[in-house]
Amino acid sequence: MVTRRHFLLAGGAGLMPWGMLAGAAEQLSLAKILLGAPAGGSGDLMARRLADKLTGGYASKVIVENRPGAGGQLAITALRDAPDDGSTLLLTPSSLLSIYPYTYAKLPYKPQDDLAPVSLAAYSNHALGIGPAVPLSVKTLKDFLAWAKANPDQASYGSPASGSIPHLIVVVLAKLTNAPLRHIPYRGSTQGLQDLRGGTLAAMSSPVGAFLPHLASGQVRLLAVSGDQRSPFVKDVPTYRQLGHPITAREWYGFFVPARTRAAMVSRAAAYLRMALSAPEVAEGIRQFGLEAVHSTPQQLAEMLKADSQEWRSLIKTVGFTAES
Repeated sequence: MVTRRHFLLAGGAGLMPWGMLAGAAEQLSLAKILLGAPAGGSGDLMARRLADKLTGGYASKVIVENRPGAGGQLAITALRDAPDDGSTLLLTPSSLLSIYPYTYAKLPYKPQDDLAPVSLAAYSNHALGIGPAVPLSVKTLKDFLAWAKANPDQASYGSPASGSIPHLIVVVLAKLTNAPLRHIPYRGSTQGLQDLRGGTLAAMSSPVGAFLPHLASGQVRLLAVSGDQRSPFVKDVPTYRQLGHPITAREWYGFFVPARTRAAMVSRAAAYLRMALSAPEVAEGIRQFGLEAVHSTPQQLAEMLKADSQEWRSLIKTVGFTAES
């Protein structure tokens, strides 16, 4: 039911050295990466790795500015109103741009009008995990759905934000199985995972990387992942499709600048991001957070956003999904 295409991107051939890039335009003294999630999540950790790599090249100093709230919308509106000199970048998961326009009655931004695509940054699959609030006898997704039907008052699940892909995945799952799953939205994954481990939340739908630090203790058990293949980070966890549910969803993170930014500045940002995302230490570093580094041209990202928006619009209309679902 839920499908995503895999996007093939160019490799690292032909990359310019940092020095040549720096000479292409005057170096910025300070740049910042806006992120619509609190510190500590996988997206935040990726942003900080990239900020360190961009410092000294793209700008003398690159910092991360967290703007959690309203499901990530505050960061996008902050970018919309930011200077158009390339000093402000937005790193965002795709759902805020390809899903939110169809799940929120009103948004303070228009993705196609207010933002200029720069580059893809990473791919992420999502997982459904359960914690101490669910009995240890519940070991599979089938077990969990049966438990939820028997205990509807306790069958709560969290997601990083209302209207996000992790939220949508469980809405579809609930519709397919008639399971009485009650949604609780969070500002990112960190607090939701704390509640999951603390036993006040039954389940959490979130990026795979957000779960990785919590698996060794055994307090969090993963039941399914959203990719079309098993995640390389949790190879023993089956996909939704393997468990008989037609759900496949792979989310991407991308970089954007204000729409009015000059083409030369967009190209400069894309070139630096390509260098940073191609660096082995960055790619390996963000794998620790369950993310696969990728990069693209601005045009490739624009085409991907357009295609994703059309696909999600059709699906959302079919299932009747809203941010309040």
